Amino acid sequence: MKIKRQKTAKKTLSFYKFNFSLRQPYQILVDGTFCQAALKNKIQIKEQMPTYLMGEVQLCTTSCALKELDTLGKELYGAKIILQKFQVRHCPHFKNPVPASDCLLSMLQATNPHHYFVATQDFTLTTNLKKIPGVPLLYIILNTMVLDKPCQTSLDHVQAIQLGELVSPAQQQSINSLKEEQGIAQKDGERRGRKRRRKQSNPNPLSCMKKKKKGVPTPPLKKTEQGEKKKRSRNKKPRTEGAGDALTGPPAGSNTAGAQLRDPKTEEGEFRRCGSGRGRSAVTSPC
Repeated sequence: MKIKRQKTAKKTLSFYKFNFSLRQPYQILVDGTFCQAALKNKIQIKEQMPTYLMGEVQLCTTSCALKELDTLGKELYGAKIILQKFQVRHCPHFKNPVPASDCLLSMLQATNPHHYFVATQDFTLTTNLKKIPGVPLLYIILNTMVLDKPCQTSLDHVQAIQLGELVSPAQQQSINSLKEEQGIAQKDGERRGRKRRRKQSNPNPLSCMKKKKKGVPTPPLKKTEQGEKKKRSRNKKPRTEGAGDALTGPPAGSNTAGAQLRDPKTEEGEFRRCGSGRGRSAVTSPC
């Protein structure tokens, strides 16, 4: 059973280490109710607490918790002696003391920046502490110390950081320190960089186009009947006068350069009638 409790405590501690940067020595705020329960169950807080948390611890309390035990009388005298052995942390209620539960809540503030553990048996205090993310709680059941599981507020806070909605305090602190080293830390109300001046540009040519008239209908295409072939239209080139004469030739009855056209059959007949047969000169000359 002891090994199982230590495994559960180790798992819970690793959750707080990785998500809320808890480091050794662990600072544990103790109130009078926890010391009274330890005295009743015969638990040695100084010896058993480091063994259970598997690391160095610093047990501490506040002046308000000590003064509260003083006012309660002799019944809590043993718890007062145990509590006096721990370190006393300064709280803002030194002159006007308040109840220990209110004092411990004020020490943790809103985000537990000093990474305190809280050891208490007060139910009202634990209910209020579960509203603050990153606060490990310790309490005593019978004769054993128990580290409580992470509350729902801590789980929601870690989920928001993983989704990128929030930045963890450790990351924010490291970012600010790096900005200060580089000299780029931005002051409140100071605007970074110069204001960018917008250049004057020409209008969009597509927006300057003339609008088409909507009332003018487009002419319908002529449909050809089934089985009818489409007529192919050709563009005829206009003919010039000189080109037309060259193609058609001279008109009928016209004599070019005083030459007459002769039929070869008539020439042969004339040659036979003359009977000369002396050459082509008889053909060309009349008988």
